[in-house]
Amino acid sequence: MPKGGKKGGHKGRMRTYTSPEEIDAQMKAEKERKKQEQEEEEQAEGAAQNDTTEEKLPASGSDDSDDENSQRRRAGVEGLIEIENPNRVAQKSKKVTQIELEEPRQLSRREREEIEKQKAKERYMKMHLAGKTDQAKADLARLAIIRKQREEAARKKEEEKKAKEAAAAATRGVNSLSLK
Repeated sequence: MPKGGKKGGHKGRMRTYTSPEEIDAQMKAEKERKKQEQEEEEQAEGAAQNDTTEEKLPASGSDDSDDENSQRRRAGVEGLIEIENPNRVAQKSKKVTQIELEEPRQLSRREREEIEKQKAKERYMKMHLAGKTDQAKADLARLAIIRKQREEAARKKEEEKKAKEAAAAATRGVNSLSLK
């Protein structure tokens, strides 16, 4: 049997769409509800606070609104009790003048190992170029053998060439005598 029974699943049903007018109406209703909640909170805060507190002058509207929003966000007991989490470490921003650039930075294990690996590779290459490593000695021995083989092959070629020239000269000499 197919998934969802004999009649099929939810995917075969007719879909309904929300009209733009309904969405606008829902958004307006949500805004109105939030406004009423804020007004109620302000009235509750106004009654709780003394009337003798100084009113702030609207020098900068953004600062005042940020303070009000932070106070409004606290609901119930949170506004009355200030609690600080001892496990939370506040991020302290450092100024450029406070940062010490002369102090050596601690490298991580991976960075240290990578630097050591590069230095070891450089040391090995220096020794290899100087011919002190086993691999360099084997390479040099192999090169010496190849040079000797090439020299012997060149020498043999020259001897064969001279022999051919001598044979050719001898045959020319015989041919020239027989023609006379």
